[in-house]
Amino acid sequence: MDKQEYVMEEQVFQAIKQKKISSQIVDQIKNLITNGQLKPGDSLPPERELMKVFNVSRPTLREALNMLSTMGFVQMSQRQRTKVKSLMPGSVTEPLRRLLKEDIKTSLELVESRTIIETANAQMAAERATKKDILRLEKSIELMHRNIEKNSNVSEEDVQFHLAVAEATHNKIQTHLMFSLYDLLKEKVELCYHGGISDILGQHSKIVEAIKNKDGGLARRRMEEHLAYVELQINQLNGGKEQEKREGMI
Repeated sequence: MDKQEYVMEEQVFQAIKQKKISSQIVDQIKNLITNGQLKPGDSLPPERELMKVFNVSRPTLREALNMLSTMGFVQMSQRQRTKVKSLMPGSVTEPLRRLLKEDIKTSLELVESRTIIETANAQMAAERATKKDILRLEKSIELMHRNIEKNSNVSEEDVQFHLAVAEATHNKIQTHLMFSLYDLLKEKVELCYHGGISDILGQHSKIVEAIKNKDGGLARRRMEEHLAYVELQINQLNGGKEQEKREGMI
């Protein structure tokens, strides 16, 4: 080998760099989040279990989780398990949250935006949903029905239904967007369940039936009808509150 060939080989090959174990853990969890296997709101296994899976010490695991938290992928809590966060930045959602508390019109505009997103979700879900997705949607209907019979709150089942529709699109951006949207709208949507619960359950069932039959156009229309009903409920409740304010000022 002459000197010129040796120089060329030196330029082609690069030194192997040892990657920190905590960084390897970060990469694994990030990949699970970005490919949709871990979804917004999902809890990671307990730390003791993660230590066994990764075969690492607690300080190494904590270092990895802290890195993920700093990056905005997870939310850590002392008394609860670490949860996957929405990829929607807080710099977008927090100002909206403040506006929602101060301005009724902003709530209605957010509901309007939700309709645009969710009708498209329903159509895409009809085109892309797997058997597993259908089973999850049907299970959410069943859970909602059980809670109605027990006179229990069904707001959580409602959120899970709409998130399941978003996940059935197999578009992870839609899933994270919907998670953030429902986090913002949670208080407003819960107001709708003081009446008309059976109507909402029936509307959910029609949406699932259209998705199951792979009828995208019908799924879109069913979702639009459902959200128009929810918007009407919110409008009526907001109208009542405004009336109470006016009467209190007299």
